[in-house]
Amino acid sequence: MNYEKRIVKNGITFHKISTNKFKTNLFSVFLTTPMSRETVTKNALISAILRMGSKNYPAQDLISKELENMYGASFDCGIEKNGDNHVLKFYIESINNEFLPEESNLAKKTLELLMDIVFNPVVENNGFKKEYVESEKNTIKQIIEGKIDNKGRYALDRCVEEMYKDKPYGLYKYGYAEDLESITPEGLYSYYKELIANCKIDIFASGSNTNNLNEDEVLAGLNERTATYIHPDENEIISQNSEPKVVNEKMDVTQGKLILGLDIQNLEKEQEYAASVYNVILGGGANSKLFQNVREKASLAYTVASSYIKNKSCIFIRGGIEIGNYEKALNLIKDQLKQIEDGDFSDDDIQSAKQLLYSTLKGVNDSQDAEITYYFSQELSGKNLTIEENIKKYELVTKEQIIEISKKIKINTIYFLT
Repeated sequence: MNYEKRIVKNGITFHKISTNKFKTNLFSVFLTTPMSRETVTKNALISAILRMGSKNYPAQDLISKELENMYGASFDCGIEKNGDNHVLKFYIESINNEFLPEESNLAKKTLELLMDIVFNPVVENNGFKKEYVESEKNTIKQIIEGKIDNKGRYALDRCVEEMYKDKPYGLYKYGYAEDLESITPEGLYSYYKELIANCKIDIFASGSNTNNLNEDEVLAGLNERTATYIHPDENEIISQNSEPKVVNEKMDVTQGKLILGLDIQNLEKEQEYAASVYNVILGGGANSKLFQNVREKASLAYTVASSYIKNKSCIFIRGGIEIGNYEKALNLIKDQLKQIEDGDFSDDDIQSAKQLLYSTLKGVNDSQDAEITYYFSQELSGKNLTIEENIKKYELVTKEQIIEISKKIKINTIYFLT
């Protein structure tokens, strides 16, 4: 596998992953823009509308028919938060040219279709097609209103919202139902043009046919831009109160959802590797302190785990517990944090955590989507490290560095869905 990138035009980066490991080529476009309350719902709506049709394929069934003609190619899209950025994602996967019954450059055709969908939408009366806007408003509204159905995910989202109240990272990635009504086809299209003119654009091509793409020809229609996105170093620092913020929310649930938002204060870039190892020891797997002590030994949680959000320097602990065990579970979780701070963990714990991180990194090459996600996260973080280089960084992490991280950690928010 060989990875290279180059600036096509100002604000537009083309990434090429040449690999013979897969029978398909995967192409993706990422539009990255700062998150804000004014635009978050519009971004979610745009990602949904663009899939409905393009100028050359003005209806979803025409796009589907073209994908079928391309030997069963598949299209997908979505939206994510990455630090304080909102990322609109679009993918098309198609079969490698060498597996086709006749000679053709399907890779180039795939990239052309993807570019058409993202950058050449259906427009009528100087706005998006009204029928599509109304249809996708309903789709986004259903997603927003349906987030409460997954109680574990809902509780985590609410903890993030409380911990980052009135800040970009606290926004829900699909936006807000109350904002949908005022969005018009003309206003949304006007914003779309503004988004395309100012967002950071990353285009990825993964597969064995990436060398005969002639991407310059395909990308010729894109204009230069002053790309705007928020680098992780520019993320807002949340204020730390002397005591954690406690939020209890009542709902008709049989299992309580306990979420702790931990803030890692004054974390330096090179300490991110120690923070990752810390998180795995704390709650990143079956050998972690949370799993072994809170779930297995004390039987105080049905599920318990932690996740490290690198681009926000925070950790979230998630637990599903009996409602009556709230105090016991909370105190035992706090005890695990204190144990790591006191150095109460072994070299075996460190090695086990590192092995989990190694296997995760090595597994990146098993999936084209995972490879693209890895290099896109490297792009946004301003790094350009190979998987092997990242593994070497983890190898250097010491027990003293992990303890140093633990002393920077404060509980910012405790959220309990009860």
